[in-house]
Amino acid sequence: MVFTGIAVAFAGGFVMIWLYGQDWFLNFNFFGENLRSLFQMHPINLSVAVWVGFIALFGIATDDGVVMATYLMQTFNKNTPENIKEIRASVVEAGEKRIRPCLMTTATTILALLPILTSTGRGSDIMIPMAIPSFGGMLIALITLFVVPVLYSWKFEVQLKRRLK
Repeated sequence: MVFTGIAVAFAGGFVMIWLYGQDWFLNFNFFGENLRSLFQMHPINLSVAVWVGFIALFGIATDDGVVMATYLMQTFNKNTPENIKEIRASVVEAGEKRIRPCLMTTATTILALLPILTSTGRGSDIMIPMAIPSFGGMLIALITLFVVPVLYSWKFEVQLKRRLK
């Protein structure tokens, strides 16, 4: 369940690579600066740098899932829910406690990648393709902050139904 974040982040990385190659994506001016030229948007080929960006993305996405799942397990061990209402209350309790750390991890990653995406100096030809999948994947990986608790709730509800039969 923790690794569902990898699939979601993988999709987000590829969506961002695809969007970078589209002529219409971010094709407008902001404070007199065209965003396509600011972010140096052009079609991106799958290279070693892109795959390294995906590896970094998978590490961060997995970290968010582990943070959420660890606290979910601690909450279930502490509360020992006996019915579906208690299971869902435990999931909400754990989600409320761990949403902020996961959001901060995602936000700092996205903000840290912005200078890389706008760089023009030496090495930017390698760093930009490396940052694109991480940026897109982290934007979409926010969904996993809701997927992991829902999957845990589903798992414990199924276990409860089997135990009651």
